[in-house]
Amino acid sequence: MRRVAVTGIGIVSPLGNDADAFFEALAAGRSGIVRLAGPFHERLASPIGAAADFDAARHFDAARVRMLDRVSQFALHAAAQAVKDSRGIFERLDPSRAGVFVGTALGGAHATDEGYRTLYGERSDRLKPYSVLLAMANAPAAWIGLEHRLAGPNLTFSTACSSSAVAIGEAARRIARGEADAMIAGGAEAPLNFGTLKAWEALRTLAPEDARGAGASCKPFAKDRCGLVLGEGAAMLALEDRDRALARGARVHAEIAGYGLATDAAHITRPSVEGQAAAMRLALEDAALAPEEIGYVNAHGTGTAANDGVETAAVKQALGAHARRVPVSSTKSMHGHLLGAAGALELAAAILAMQRGLVPPTLNLRVPDPECDLDYVAEGARPARGIAAVLSNSFAFGGTNATLVARRA
Repeated sequence: MRRVAVTGIGIVSPLGNDADAFFEALAAGRSGIVRLAGPFHERLASPIGAAADFDAARHFDAARVRMLDRVSQFALHAAAQAVKDSRGIFERLDPSRAGVFVGTALGGAHATDEGYRTLYGERSDRLKPYSVLLAMANAPAAWIGLEHRLAGPNLTFSTACSSSAVAIGEAARRIARGEADAMIAGGAEAPLNFGTLKAWEALRTLAPEDARGAGASCKPFAKDRCGLVLGEGAAMLALEDRDRALARGARVHAEIAGYGLATDAAHITRPSVEGQAAAMRLALEDAALAPEEIGYVNAHGTGTAANDGVETAAVKQALGAHARRVPVSSTKSMHGHLLGAAGALELAAAILAMQRGLVPPTLNLRVPDPECDLDYVAEGARPARGIAAVLSNSFAFGGTNATLVARRA
């Protein structure tokens, strides 16, 4: 089994559109959650979300923009960053040995929403000619493969909120087993359209706007938590065989050391301690690491009543006594829940925290919950030099629980 290096990181997020800007905002405890302004948003019970400041016209010509849903725009830009950051991942490489694995829960949700509005709202039959290509879930991965001429495996994973964690874990396994030499892996999501927001509102899982402002609305692990806040963006990693990366003189951000996958088989939306703990244990076993070697946990931490207590119990079950000592935080408190892209963005946050020796905080945790009694770094970013390994959790509707472990390069 080969070792898998992360040699590039690309990010589009509500906190900035590159790795440095993103982590600087996390470290400063800045929230990217805002009051949304757009068509129909006055009909939302809670018109808040974590929106990315992303102007497609700055990155693509007009003809290209017409072919790309917002989710594909995010994915392409993040992938281009990751490739640039890798400093030559695809040079002198057989393109059939490189591929793309992307996770997304909703795919081209803006195109779908616009099409339905045209058909049913305006009662018009004049849909955009590229509607299918804009909306299809595999469009982000397909466009990345075309952009970089990658002829190896190109797959899209859709396991709700764990989609991009699964994409990264499966891509790392392809490299570890010698089936590929390099991969772009991550996730993209663009759910901040009226139809998607109303659907989530109907599920009664969205947080209302806090009286102190939109940025105070997501409160993971707090006693007064009241729901999640949707966000948009993308995160892509350039992954490659570690020996190849070192031979070509690449900078290695981290290694993907472990991947655990387990399924709750009891309820489509209700999480289980056993399933979440199993994913963590499997990831640690895959990495051949003891719980005590984990220096930071980036929690799934949605801010919902159901998730946060269950995840706390699962961390205790999986990490044992070390669960009381390891710093844990939910960066969703700042960048919102990116659904299918959440796992990739949060793994990137954990890798950057390990690199920079600084654990980002859990924002808005002012009222402790006795059932959520781990060290959630609520006081602000915390210096943490010498972190050897980090663990990132992604748990999903449908029951697919995924955990990734990254190790210091």
